[in-house]
Parts: sequence; C-alpha cells; structure tokens
Amino acid sequence: MTNARNPSLDASVAPTVVDAPLAAGLPSVLGTPAFSPLYQQIKGLLLQSLQSGEWKSGAAIPSELELAARYRVSQGTVRKAIDELAVENLLVRRQGKGTFVATHSEQQVQYRFLKLVPDSGDLASEGPAQRTIIDCKRLRASAEVARGLAIRSGDAVLQVRRVLAFGGVPTILEDLWLPAGPFKGLTAERLRGYDGPMYALFEAEFGVRMVRAEEKIRAILPDPQQCGLLAVPAGTPLLSVERLAYTYKDTPMELRQGLYLTDKHFYRNELH
Repeated sequence: MTNARNPSLDASVAPTVVDAPLAAGLPSVLGTPAFSPLYQQIKGLLLQSLQSGEWKSGAAIPSELELAARYRVSQGTVRKAIDELAVENLLVRRQGKGTFVATHSEQQVQYRFLKLVPDSGDLASEGPAQRTIIDCKRLRASAEVARGLAIRSGDAVLQVRRVLAFGGVPTILEDLWLPAGPFKGLTAERLRGYDGPMYALFEAEFGVRMVRAEEKIRAILPDPQQCGLLAVPAGTPLLSVERLAYTYKDTPMELRQGLYLTDKHFYRNELH
C-alpha cells in the first residue's frame, strides 16, 4: 500500500527543527494540554489522523522525516511519539519497511485481548480456538447495556453469543452487545463464515477498530444454560470477565461478558 503523503513535502529535504515555537503554538489535541511534552502533542496529532481515517488499517504511515517536516519538529520527537503508539499496539514497526497502522489480523495484536493461557504458558501451542456462534440477534438495550455503551435504554443493539473451545473442549462462553448502527448487516451467518478474529472482522467490514478495553473480573457459579453450553456440571466455578472495549475518542463499542473455565488455563495480565 502507498503512504498517505502530504504532496507539499519533499522527503529529500531535512525538516527544519523548530520544536520550541511549535510547543508554544500547538493547540490542545484530543484532550492533550498544550503545556504537555511536545512528543505527547505529536502523538495526539498522529491519533487524530488515525481516527479520521487518513491512514487505514494495515497501511504505511509517512516516514519519520516526512512527519517531522509536516509538524515542524525534530525526527526524535516524532520517533518518541510513534514509539508510544507502537507500545499501545496502534502502530507496528517493520524492519526495513517502515511503520504501519496495526490491524487485528496481525498475530501480536490478535492475542492482545486474549488473556486466557494454557497451563504450559504457550498460548500459540493450542492453535486457534474453535468457535461456535450460538446466536446473533437484534434487541433493545437494557439499562445496564445502555449505560456501558453510552446509548439510551431501549436503543437497538446486537447480542452475539458464542463458545470458544480449545482442543475440542468448550472453555469460554461469551455474550457480546454491540450498538446496532455501526454494525448494520452483522449476522450469525457472517460471523460463522469469517475465519479470522472477530475484532479483525469489525475492523475490515465495519470500520470499527478496538483500541483499548477495561475489564472487571470475579468468580461466579454458572446457571444451568451456561453449564450446558460449557459442558460442565452444576456448581463448577467459572471466571467472569466483563469487558468494555473502546474505539478511538474513547467511544465504547462493545460490552462483553466472558465465562472462563480455568481448570487447565489461567488468566494472565501484564502490569506496567
């Protein structure tokens, strides 16, 4: 894919470094105060380009030199901003090729939101989960769902239920609620026919990219229907993980409850 370029820029000409004047005159971007470190302000501008769709998922972004000229800062300032976005899995550096907008189709991003790990510790050793889509239906948002998705109670949402199995053993039961508008046309048949990660489907076909999530975790006892779908006896303790996933601009786009069987797996999170 080609870079999104500013035609007025000449990459062969080194940018003029005027960090101090820009720092004084750059407006607040995406809630970043104008007095924040300059690289944070550049990070905000890069996020703005990602949000607006200037650079699509999987596409290369302009080089550090081009971005330095565009924003009239040093290449080091741009590099530091890009480094943070790479750590946050929004951009991906590829040696000798450049920097690209991350996509949920890439392996390192796929596993970003999957925290259940086999006791061996090697997530990839199990291979992809076997997915069974139970249902995808349109309904009215309950007060709880509406509150999570920042919509009105009674607004249309899609509810998806699926089971993930590893080695043929049902391990995760998930219920997802999505605002109906951005996901118009999503059906159980479409989900069953898609081979990749669900977030990659949302990104590729609906233009919705999940960039961060918040989770609440507690232990619960499943109800009879949940026991049946996970093929466990009544009284089996499960780990309940409630996730609220956000796209750009901190817009909530998915409320998900996952019930995890942890007799052969553990839930792993990394704290920084």
